[in-house]
Amino acid sequence: MDLLPFPIGPLNPEVEHLLVAAALFTLVHLTVSRLLPRVDRTLEARDDATRGAAGRAAEVREHAERKRAETAAVLAEAHHDAARTRRLAFEEGAALIAAARADAQRERDALLAEAHARIASDRVAAEAELRVHAADLATELASRVLGERITAEAEPRP
Repeated sequence: MDLLPFPIGPLNPEVEHLLVAAALFTLVHLTVSRLLPRVDRTLEARDDATRGAAGRAAEVREHAERKRAETAAVLAEAHHDAARTRRLAFEEGAALIAAARADAQRERDALLAEAHARIASDRVAAEAELRVHAADLATELASRVLGERITAEAEPRP
């Protein structure tokens, strides 16, 4: 049985086919109408989770940025402390070197003064000893040169 009494070919559906199609449409419509709220709830839950994860990620990012800034500040302070310590150590080392040089200079001057005094006293002693023996040595040398014995008494000079 045709729905329309006109012969329009394949566009004229049969009533039985229309009833089957209507029943199937109703079945599909009921199934989909029951599934769509579940799908909507799932999609909303996923969106909430995504937005929540994005929010938590932003919070974690902000926290990490604060920690990085704190660490950078601590590191900068440590660099300043290290530079200050190096400068103080350099100044202290320079002061110690200057003090050691001054001590060494004083010790060198004392040693030189002592050595000059010792050399002067040794020179005086040697001159005195040579003056005593100079006359005897001169007489003996003259005796050897002349080939005869010379006896002369020399008066020591003051």
